[in-house]
Amino acid sequence: MESPVAQKLEAILNLQNIDSRLDAIFKVRGALPEEVQDLEDEIIGYETRLSKFNTEISSMEDEIKKYKDAIKDSEKLIKKYQDQQMNVRNNREYDAITKELELQDLEIQVSKKKITETQVRIENKEKDIADLNEILKDRQKDLDQKKGELDTIVSESENEEKKLRNDREKAAKKVEDRLIKSYDKIRVNAKNGLAVVLVKRGACGGCFNIVPPQRQAEIRERKKIIVCEHCGRILAGVEDEIVEEPKPKRKRSKK
Repeated sequence: MESPVAQKLEAILNLQNIDSRLDAIFKVRGALPEEVQDLEDEIIGYETRLSKFNTEISSMEDEIKKYKDAIKDSEKLIKKYQDQQMNVRNNREYDAITKELELQDLEIQVSKKKITETQVRIENKEKDIADLNEILKDRQKDLDQKKGELDTIVSESENEEKKLRNDREKAAKKVEDRLIKSYDKIRVNAKNGLAVVLVKRGACGGCFNIVPPQRQAEIRERKKIIVCEHCGRILAGVEDEIVEEPKPKRKRSKK
């Protein structure tokens, strides 16, 4: 009957084998998932800018409307003052109305200038929107292409990935929490994702540093969990080398 430690090592090694197969699937996908995510984030950024530009244009159009309304109000006042000017009783009243007429005429000129300036700003903003829409169109095209490639790769391994994820969930339940936390921590820091390895040809299967014979003997006993003194990976066992027996030499036939 296997010792409790041996059972733990078998469970954690099985989990590692499943994770390694999942890693192989993700490796085939390469950087596509990250590229797709980056493009999606970039497009969201452009769409946010477009929304901001449209809001600014809407605000500027409101300004133009305000200036046009101001012009109408000034024109009404001018008509009113012109009618009053026809019925003035003295020069003082005439001069006062004349100043009001000049003021309203100035207000109209200022409003017209503001309208022209705002229209130029709108035109510039619309050009920015057109340029941004072109960039957005290109980025969307890139995104559709990348997503198409990724979807094709994912669909090819979808069933296998689903099965492995189910297997992983079952395998993880057989590993105690303390050990799985250590396992996850080692995996995060390991370049190849290997947290549990075997000793192969006298060396750690993760960092390839030599494991002393006495240490290998302890690993074979599986009485305690042993980690590599160089990389910290869990050493789950020692893989025995298969030594091929030399083939017998064929005797030369005598002529």
